[in-house]
Amino acid sequence: MSDATTDATFTRISASGDMVEQPRAVAIEAPVAIEVNGLGYAVLMATPDDLVDLAYGFVLAERLVDHAGQVVEVDMHPVATGTMLRVTLTPECHSRVADRVRHRVSESSCGLCGIENLEQALRPLPPVIARSRAEATGIFRAAAALRDHQPLGRATGAAHAAALCAADGAIRLVREDVGRHNAFDKLIGAMARGTTGWDGGFALLSSRCSFELVEKAALAGCPLLATLSAATSLALERAAAVGLPLRTLVRADAMLAS
Repeated sequence: MSDATTDATFTRISASGDMVEQPRAVAIEAPVAIEVNGLGYAVLMATPDDLVDLAYGFVLAERLVDHAGQVVEVDMHPVATGTMLRVTLTPECHSRVADRVRHRVSESSCGLCGIENLEQALRPLPPVIARSRAEATGIFRAAAALRDHQPLGRATGAAHAAALCAADGAIRLVREDVGRHNAFDKLIGAMARGTTGWDGGFALLSSRCSFELVEKAALAGCPLLATLSAATSLALERAAAVGLPLRTLVRADAMLAS
């Protein structure tokens, strides 16, 4: 049993009505509290492995830092109900953290506050400058191989994966989590910590293509985002606005390009 799984016993019921007790690995979902420069920032429900990667990817996605060099340290502290991540950023980031905390905790109790919160939710994104060299064959190759790189997903059937893929479809790096956002943050954080670039490749996600994932991709400079499920309307709009190519509903023999 790893840090990402626990064991449980279920009753397996077949179509014919037979019932058999069956042990099975279950993906762990637990609270992860993130504190940044001494300020309580967020509580995520996440799989408790690769949490340092998660912290790096999270502060990048939240625009609290511009690059990994602004993360001084990440301390992990197990608590009774989960894990506390204490993230220390360089001093020039503190005003940014304080401003974001103010927006996150404000309530939409009046029209002005509501407008302010909406503007924060849909902040402008940087244009995607990098370009992927991936052809359709590379994306099909990566999608076909993804399951082989998902030990948590295979064991539990309850985890998303985010993969860094080379242009030819070779899978270079994968992170998993019960949450699709967390999996992508972990991948981006691992890349940032290892100073690993996209190098003309692309990201492949096991989830649908939501606007939050498009935003994470754009902020990480991802040149192409591919997902196994379909895109939402806002994801399509945000991707088009910043020039991020999407390949969605990727199947063995077809995909949607936008």
